[in-house]
Amino acid sequence: MRRSRFIFQLALLATDLATASLAFLLAHRIQRLFRPESVDRFLRYVPFLLIVLAAIVIVSYVGKRYHGRRPSSFLDSLTKSGGAITTAYLLALVATFFIFKEELDQGGLDYPRTFILIAWLLTVFLVSLGRFLLTQIITFIQAHGYGRQRVLVVGGGEVGLMLLQKLQGNSGIAHEVVGYVNTDSELPASINAPLLGRPADLPHIIESYDVDEVVIGIPDASHHEIINIISLCEREKVSIKVFPDVFQIMATEVTVSDLGGLPLLTIRDVALRGWRLSLKRVFDLFFGTMALILLSPFMLLIALLVKLESPGPVFYVQERMGLDARPFPMLKFRSMRTDAENAGPGWTTADDPRKTRLGSILRRISIDELPQFINVIRGDMSLVGPRPERPVYVEQFRQFIPRYMDRHQEKAGITGWAQINGLRGDTSIVERTKYDLWYIENWSVWLDFKICIRTLFSIFSDRHAY
Repeated sequence: MRRSRFIFQLALLATDLATASLAFLLAHRIQRLFRPESVDRFLRYVPFLLIVLAAIVIVSYVGKRYHGRRPSSFLDSLTKSGGAITTAYLLALVATFFIFKEELDQGGLDYPRTFILIAWLLTVFLVSLGRFLLTQIITFIQAHGYGRQRVLVVGGGEVGLMLLQKLQGNSGIAHEVVGYVNTDSELPASINAPLLGRPADLPHIIESYDVDEVVIGIPDASHHEIINIISLCEREKVSIKVFPDVFQIMATEVTVSDLGGLPLLTIRDVALRGWRLSLKRVFDLFFGTMALILLSPFMLLIALLVKLESPGPVFYVQERMGLDARPFPMLKFRSMRTDAENAGPGWTTADDPRKTRLGSILRRISIDELPQFINVIRGDMSLVGPRPERPVYVEQFRQFIPRYMDRHQEKAGITGWAQINGLRGDTSIVERTKYDLWYIENWSVWLDFKICIRTLFSIFSDRHAY
């Protein structure tokens, strides 16, 4: 595992150097294409290129971008690479000024500003693309059983089950779960992981199964028990991760500071307040209005089809809970019969007999949600935020889910962080709440933009949309 990680780090380094060099070459060709009289030979740009490459390596290394933290999407790669490359270019420009000060003063080493701008933009794009493609190649290799991280889970109950599902789900390619160690009963047979023993057997299990990483998920264990388990794992020199107890439902960012050498946990609360709310409202109004204008012909067609298929109104208006737990009328295209809730409210199922034929299609690709852009313009909802629930369900959830009502610190959204991570429809409300709280406390314009883009790409692949 250590060898494969080292190879991956070298591949990342080589990819950064190759794509940054290619960006310089392309920038030079573009300059020559539009301004052939003002562009020197490429060799004159090599000194600046070498400084830029050194700056990229230094900034990436300091930022731990060669430490195996692979982005999950091209947008993530673009975000992280953009900041690192920009910092590297600024450092390179300063270093070039000091190293080649005499040549610059004499005009012998002058780089056009347009060339630097083009080279910077191309470097950001190509480095991001190169890293993304490299991760796809690594994923393909891991899918065939090479370079996977062998993981052992310590714990049972709901937490152990959740950890195993996560490891075998989204991260199943990068991780190979060898089994789990439990302190009580076995987990359900649906989990494809064997029970390997008790915590006291950890040294033998780690050695026998060649374990690379141990994930400890026993929230109700005492500190003494956790320390004992960690000491058993440390004998074998494996990576150890502990699923926290008091922070299970806390989505805020936790950082470590010190007080006279004593470690302290600092919890950062970044709720949407003040100017951030105004900025988010501008984002909603601009993109919501654009969406309504562009989609209005399509929405008129859907309205006509809904009216023609079955008697009843075009829109289905349902009371939902929004900002500060205030109810509002949420709009949807009607996708069920008008008598669908004569027996009371209920969750929609995959084969729900109440749905119309057109409604099944609309719900499958989430087209029934389009009228909610009107809610966004009205101010009832936001483009991105926690999905709103009906008052009857909110009253139920608040009874057993810690911090559930904190979701209502923000306007409800058409889409959200939980939804693009597969938590919609008949999925865990507890897990969905964690994602919603994380979004509220880590909001940024770029995060909203990324969620919107990922929502567009997931429309046709979401298995929980029904």
